[in-house]
Amino acid sequence: MRLITEDNENIGVVPTRDALERAIRVGLDLVEVAPNAEPPVCRIMDFGKFQYARAKKEREARRQQKQIEVKEIRLRPKTSDHHLEIKVRSARRWLSEGMKVKVRIQFRAREITYPEIGREMLDQIAGAVDDIAIVEQQPSMEGATMLMVLAPSPDKKKK
Repeated sequence: MRLITEDNENIGVVPTRDALERAIRVGLDLVEVAPNAEPPVCRIMDFGKFQYARAKKEREARRQQKQIEVKEIRLRPKTSDHHLEIKVRSARRWLSEGMKVKVRIQFRAREITYPEIGREMLDQIAGAVDDIAIVEQQPSMEGATMLMVLAPSPDKKKK
């Protein structure tokens, strides 16, 4: 096996017994770092310290990740223009904060026979926020609901 010491010094190819004795002599562990290499590569290190450092790095990476939140606006085909403006204002605020917005139009009873009303409302909302958002998912019918997803515009995030 190829041996690397605790000081990152490459010793070369040595028998397994010699590598293990050397690790015991310095009070550290012999860890196989590349088992598929020819010959396998082993390193003399403090394995507990190595695991702790790796876990700490993973925790830090998780903390740095940004969670994208999805907010939802629910409307009906009979929703008034004033109420629609209020919902658009909320959507603009959420989009400017970097959140995605799901716009759902719920059809009930005979309203479902006029899906073009819902499509017009969704187009109106998309037009009202087109300066700060892009349509990530085009309007589509899913049962008795019509759904559209808006995402913050990439060029707006940079500013």
